[in-house]
Amino acid sequence: MDSASDNRIISLENVDFEREGKEILKGVNFDVNRGDFVAVTGPNGGGKTTLLRLILKLLKPTSGNVIYYDRSKSVKKLSIGYLPQKNMIDSHFPILLEEVIASGLLCVNGLSKEEINGKVDAMLDLVGLTSHRHHAIGQLSGGQLQRGLLGRALISTPDVLVLDEPLSYVDKQFEQQMYDIIAAESRRSTIILVSHEMSTIASMASRHIIVDHRLHECSAARHYVKSECD
Repeated sequence: MDSASDNRIISLENVDFEREGKEILKGVNFDVNRGDFVAVTGPNGGGKTTLLRLILKLLKPTSGNVIYYDRSKSVKKLSIGYLPQKNMIDSHFPILLEEVIASGLLCVNGLSKEEINGKVDAMLDLVGLTSHRHHAIGQLSGGQLQRGLLGRALISTPDVLVLDEPLSYVDKQFEQQMYDIIAAESRRSTIILVSHEMSTIASMASRHIIVDHRLHECSAARHYVKSECD
């Protein structure tokens, strides 16, 4: 097996996905390599969030396979942090912000209560929400909840970070800090990020993907101009 194959961490092979007889994604063949920063864009309804949910194995393909790798060996699970779109979260659910962030450690075994509290403290500080730790999520603004969900995605220091519109609802004051956090994570994690706002993200990414029911990869992600990929 060649070195490029050894570096794969996620592979989509001939993936189709249909919902209620409607074709959402068709003929997707795509490898994510360890250390990639993949920026994903495309029109509304084109299948971007569906692609992420297939990668996360929250959805099962109508046909084809999604395979995780550890080096050249296929594995059942990966360490993945996920920031969903805010509109997928029930803000009326009775849970505190600190509990939301701590839930990102549910798959990490062997941590003491003190270690968990320390990690939660660090994440609250990173996303600027220390004073909101005991607030129910229904008391948070959209931007505050988005920042809390980012903390949940980051807290386990995952190998793969999947971000679906991470800048949604985030105010301008925190936007640059969000970019700084993502840039720092890109130096240690594999990142797959969906965004409509590509001006800054494109310069950070190593690969750029257009999803409009089918998948197309641009050849010059770091110098992405929309017309180049049309």
